[in-house]
Amino acid sequence: MKFLLDQDVYAITARFLVSLGEDVVSASQLGMSQADDEDLLRIAQEQGRIFVTRDRDFGNLVFVKGLGAGVLYLRILPSNKDAVHAELQRVLKAYSEDELRKAFVVVEPAAHRFRKPLDKT
Repeated sequence: MKFLLDQDVYAITARFLVSLGEDVVSASQLGMSQADDEDLLRIAQEQGRIFVTRDRDFGNLVFVKGLGAGVLYLRILPSNKDAVHAELQRVLKAYSEDELRKAFVVVEPAAHRFRKPLDKT
């Protein structure tokens, strides 16, 4: 799967995804470490990447502003990273890349919530 990581995603999470064989690019690698959230989400969609973040504001962009989907929101702290990584791995096995590109998924220790925004067309 292809991912774009927000600047707030831990380096250990990036390494974890790479260790799973995933295609991972960070916002900083694209020169977008200071980009606003809407631009980051747009770039992820243009590149066919799933956006990974620790920023809960993306729920507002997806569900209130209707700016698309394809977001994995990680509720991760240094103290629970192993549990969140384990759940993230379960999510990646349970859903296809296409399903994840159309959803907003909250990943937390030992649980996740998979939501699809309403189609406004």
